[in-house]
Amino acid sequence: MSNEGFYGEYGGSFVPPELKNVLQTLADTFEKFKGNPEFNEELDYYLREYVGRPNPLYLAEKLSHQLGGAKIYLKREDLNHTGAHKINNTIGQVLLAKRMGLKRIIAETGAGQHGVATATACALFDLDCIIYMGEEDTKRQALNVFRMELLGAKVVPVTRGTKTLKDAVDAALEDLVMNHQDTFYMLGSAVGPHPYPAIVKHFQAVISREARRQVLAKEGRLPDAVLACVGGGSNAIGIFADFIPDQSVRLIGVEPAGYGIETGKHAAPISAGKPGIIHGFKCYLMSDEQGEPLPTHSISAGLDYPGVGPEHSYLHDTGRAEYVHITDMEALDAFHTLSKVEGIIPALESSHAVAYAMKLAPTMSKDSILIVNLSGRGDKDVQQIFEMMRDKQ
Repeated sequence: MSNEGFYGEYGGSFVPPELKNVLQTLADTFEKFKGNPEFNEELDYYLREYVGRPNPLYLAEKLSHQLGGAKIYLKREDLNHTGAHKINNTIGQVLLAKRMGLKRIIAETGAGQHGVATATACALFDLDCIIYMGEEDTKRQALNVFRMELLGAKVVPVTRGTKTLKDAVDAALEDLVMNHQDTFYMLGSAVGPHPYPAIVKHFQAVISREARRQVLAKEGRLPDAVLACVGGGSNAIGIFADFIPDQSVRLIGVEPAGYGIETGKHAAPISAGKPGIIHGFKCYLMSDEQGEPLPTHSISAGLDYPGVGPEHSYLHDTGRAEYVHITDMEALDAFHTLSKVEGIIPALESSHAVAYAMKLAPTMSKDSILIVNLSGRGDKDVQQIFEMMRDKQ
């Protein structure tokens, strides 16, 4: 196999022969259009007029003051149409599908944000939309299931395995094998076989392009560190992308430690896993002695995945990025803190990054700068947290 799609030893395309050609066609289409002026003009139009970009880089002044250390800036992906970073990628991929003449779109989703963003893009371009979602996640994220259906998508609950994101990806890949002649698989994270990690990074890099420009305009210099939560890793690779060449900027990915790394009930493959193959690519993986994926746990459905993007695996091994972990309870505390202090209700996923920033900022000087990617808003999580608090009483 060629080095295409590899980040060091990670990535690649370990798929059945019938998928090889499908993925090659997708890779060729992506290469053809990613630098095409007409394609990028159309993409920029929808990102500006429909998604609402650029979104602000907001100085969380009260939070920074309360913590008594570094200035914390929030990249406000929560202000995008549909409430998260996922729409950046679905608009980009739907424009590729359009150029490939494919009218049936399938996708997987965990927290439902990618499902909502996919359903939104399909409604906009009048395409059939089927979303695979683990049955467990359909319960945790019932509001997002309703949103997807409102937008015209068919949501298929996946009842096998752990009934979470991994099983939804399995089901979507099987659908693609069976229906590849007329189907476009809109993968939502920076995972999967080549060319998906490259495609998702390309469309999410708009986050770091904007953030880099914005912080230079506001502060006249680059930040000391950039933080993002990491499940599959699309929001993190998006905010890291344009800072990777800047060696002075620390890149910090925050994994979900669930009930604690020592309990085994977490979803932190870089912190506590080993290299392995899942869903057609090689990455750090939570796996047993046979290399089979282990069950995962996170309070946040969007981070509940046993693998991680291949480029994150590579950035970890080369030391360019650091990967840390935050427990459910620490994320929940950050969720409440940001809501009360700044009037911004973050997604549970993003709350992991906020939680680590809350630990890091007080150890730094007042003229230090942190950028946290606030990858999504917490509306989708309010019911889940309300029920958890009610059950505790």
